[in-house]
Amino acid sequence: MSSKIAVFWPGDYRAKPNEWALDQSKEATTQIFAALKKLGKSPYLIDGYLTRPGESIRKLGPVTDPAVGLFVHWTYAPHTVDGVVGKDTPLLLASNFSGTWPGLVALLNTAASLEIVGRSASRVWTRAADWTTDEFFMEHLREWAETGVTTYPDDEIHKTAPVSAAAKGVAQGVLDAISAKRILALMLGDTSMGMINGYFGPRVLTKIGFTEHKVDQAWILERRGSVSAERVEAAFKFVVDKGVTFHWGETDAEDFTPDSTREQLRDYLTVLDMIEEFEADCLGWQYQLGLLKLTPPSDFAEGLFNSHARPEGNGHPIITSTEADQGNLIPMELMKRILEAKGQPGAVMFHDVRWGAEHDGRFLWILLNSGSCGAYAFNHDVTSLKGAHSYRQPAGYFPVPGGTFAGSSLPGEITWARAWLDRSGDLVMDLGRGESVDLPEEVRESWWQGTTRQWPFMAADLGCDWNAVMAHYMSNHVAVAYGDILGELVAVCGGLGIRTRVWGKGTQG
Repeated sequence: MSSKIAVFWPGDYRAKPNEWALDQSKEATTQIFAALKKLGKSPYLIDGYLTRPGESIRKLGPVTDPAVGLFVHWTYAPHTVDGVVGKDTPLLLASNFSGTWPGLVALLNTAASLEIVGRSASRVWTRAADWTTDEFFMEHLREWAETGVTTYPDDEIHKTAPVSAAAKGVAQGVLDAISAKRILALMLGDTSMGMINGYFGPRVLTKIGFTEHKVDQAWILERRGSVSAERVEAAFKFVVDKGVTFHWGETDAEDFTPDSTREQLRDYLTVLDMIEEFEADCLGWQYQLGLLKLTPPSDFAEGLFNSHARPEGNGHPIITSTEADQGNLIPMELMKRILEAKGQPGAVMFHDVRWGAEHDGRFLWILLNSGSCGAYAFNHDVTSLKGAHSYRQPAGYFPVPGGTFAGSSLPGEITWARAWLDRSGDLVMDLGRGESVDLPEEVRESWWQGTTRQWPFMAADLGCDWNAVMAHYMSNHVAVAYGDILGELVAVCGGLGIRTRVWGKGTQG
């Protein structure tokens, strides 16, 4: 392989996150340069963050040398994909595996997005301060530098798992209901924040009993004015009485007030009206990048939709996938239906695979997303919103004040899943068993503060080696439900024609 290696910085669309991550990008560049030089290579840097698809095409398109993308914070997948698609030069995605800014999240999203368009790429990551001292990292970097590809074991990934007769019976009931009435997803936009891997479209959805109806988010602006003050006030009283703790007016949140929450509830009611008008079963809500200066963030509304106790509700959640991610919407809706068929609360949480570390001898992932985690995770009480906290979304991301729907997830057995498209266009479901773990307060707070403290938190053992997740997982997102419904989900996927990848050694018995 060529001795010259191009190194580039995939970037966020927004200027502020790129500014925040600049020091990490510079440090990671120093580290990858030292590692490549140790292997006898001659790295050079492509100047500046790639913050637009056009920049990626212009700067990466002419590059004929092997290339390394450095992921130290959130980046939009097109800022890599659009510049490298259609080429076969060796490509490596490298992350510093830090929780400070979600670089590993961006790596996973970009890897999955490259898979969809059929562009091969390898992955490498390290937690070491000095990358050249990490033998695992250096071994895989050396393999890539010599051959253009690096590989990892896949022995923890299986085609299926045993399904009991009882699980088959539950699954058949779910399948019969979908056959009788297909699932309608109301989509408020699509392809949020460059997540190419999050949109499947009708060619995929209609084959598995789903369909979509897209509504422009501008409808929220047009319709929110028709929501009466009386409805907003009743919704406000509801969330206060049900136990949400609001962190209005705190340090760095002085502009976050009760009226901010009222405006978020106005948007919740606006979208609820649209769900009822279109008779939708579930909701995908695009990240509101184009509305950031016009409306408060959608996170509090999304958390309410995913909760049993919600204003003008019927005692059941309306599955809501943040960032319009259909790869999470599909498993979340299927998991909800399985849980309810078993007589259990249909609570399914949406999270980022944000970061992870060891505690008490095992690796735990920090699952953390801004708002699409329902209150059941915090209280295991379908009648209450206690345990839910609403903090101001960081002003650097959201200029109009509004709150999150946060809390600390309770311990318990979990089932997790995520759908994705392979390069042939086939739908695949990743799934596994795991455990939500109760951490000592000082550990939980340290980890939480090291990521984004305003967002809902779960420390999870996903039942498989963390390196396997980094090597093979095809998403930055994951859907999580309490309890063991793995067999039922495998059977439902089989009935819908969805190929499965079952993760973990404990899933085979």
